[in-house]
Amino acid sequence: MKRTLIAELPQKIGERVRIRGWANALRDQKRVQFIVVRDETGLAQVVLAKEEEPSELNERISSLTVESAVTIVGTVAADERVNLGGLEVKLEELEVDSLAEPELPIAPDSALDKRIDWRYLDLRRPDRKLIFEVQTTTEQAMREHWREQRFIELHTPKLMGSASESGAELFKVEYFDDTAYLAQSPQFYKQMAMAGGFGKVFEIGPVFRANPSFTSRHDTEFTSVDVEISWIDSHEDVMAFEERWLAHVLAVVKDVHGEQIAQTFDSELVVPEVPFPRIPLEDAKGLLRESGHDTPGAEHDLDPPSERALSAIVKERHGHEFAFVTDYPTSVRPFYHMRYADRPTVTKSFDLLFEVNVRAPYLLTQGLTPLLARASGQVIFLNSSVVKGAGEGLALYKATQHAVQGFTDSLRQDLNRRGIRVSSVFPGRTATPRMRRIYARQGKRYRPQALLSAADVAQLVLAVTQLPQRVEVTDVHLRSRIPY
Repeated sequence: MKRTLIAELPQKIGERVRIRGWANALRDQKRVQFIVVRDETGLAQVVLAKEEEPSELNERISSLTVESAVTIVGTVAADERVNLGGLEVKLEELEVDSLAEPELPIAPDSALDKRIDWRYLDLRRPDRKLIFEVQTTTEQAMREHWREQRFIELHTPKLMGSASESGAELFKVEYFDDTAYLAQSPQFYKQMAMAGGFGKVFEIGPVFRANPSFTSRHDTEFTSVDVEISWIDSHEDVMAFEERWLAHVLAVVKDVHGEQIAQTFDSELVVPEVPFPRIPLEDAKGLLRESGHDTPGAEHDLDPPSERALSAIVKERHGHEFAFVTDYPTSVRPFYHMRYADRPTVTKSFDLLFEVNVRAPYLLTQGLTPLLARASGQVIFLNSSVVKGAGEGLALYKATQHAVQGFTDSLRQDLNRRGIRVSSVFPGRTATPRMRRIYARQGKRYRPQALLSAADVAQLVLAVTQLPQRVEVTDVHLRSRIPY
């Protein structure tokens, strides 16, 4: 018999079905037994009457444990009293594919480090799964929007012969008899595609940077979202593109997951109106001073507290969670940024600030901020620049959005400082700054642990094969991944 997903049960009333999943909850009462079965699409109640002399099936349910893998055969019956979809499955056959241990190693209130140690069990939680469903929809919506705008997708090399940005951030690897470097950015390849006449390109792919992991803005491996555009007039074209892109993606996510987001996180996902507010940097500093906030000097960028405060001001005055901060001085921007002809010390560049909804940090910072670049408390922002170059006598305007990084892996951080690790499928294990200070006081140097230890690999083997026994795996050598 073909497997039926739990989400398909409403169309199977009165039919005999076969469902497979995990025992989410068990209730062994005097006259009846219940199994709440969970698969990747939802929950369903399975019921079996209890006989005076318990049958073999009754005994099998009595010995069942939570999180055991099971196969159920039964008939779907409508029952309005059942909270799980107004239906239940009348049990006829039960096969225990893998019996879980009576005492699970983690509980819903377990510390994050312990849940990460048993990551495959932690990922079974519906709120965890929703994070990755939102990420999947987000990436699909991005691609849809880009393709409608005639963008071409690139897949650039990740082993390079030289640095693509600062040489200090390179990971070196052996490459036969030579040395290669893990790619820091697809920037050079995107620019060559511009010179090649592609017009508009994008890439979603891994990026590696040898950054010390002392703050939430440091990263070693992440999935980068990169866009490059030719034939534009200024940064206004880039901002217009970016706000339409983000509004489209958020609208798709709300349409697909809005109801589930509200149920899981008790918050409504807001689709931003276009255009986003635009505030020159000096005006932004003026707003901060008017509100009683200390601001950096004239030749300095906004610091994280200033960004958070400015986002709150924009939300209060404009009712908008997004805001572009524009017109940065050359002193805080790279040399290649385009400048105003009448103001040569001011660049045509911007940051995009995003105030995360405090009522739903778990979703917005773990499921949706993969759209954005860097995380700092409540503020997520993008960097962009507009550069004027020339190729074969033909002037090109390039919108370099290489800082639109962190699409799926590294830069999701909720307000409880849990997001990056929770929203990465298998996050690396590295110490917090506090742990590093403890190591330093002891005269030791902290060395990141492997992405997966031998015990981790053993647990993954168990998860895949559904074996209840414990196994040991030795001599597993994998590189560290994300510094959180």
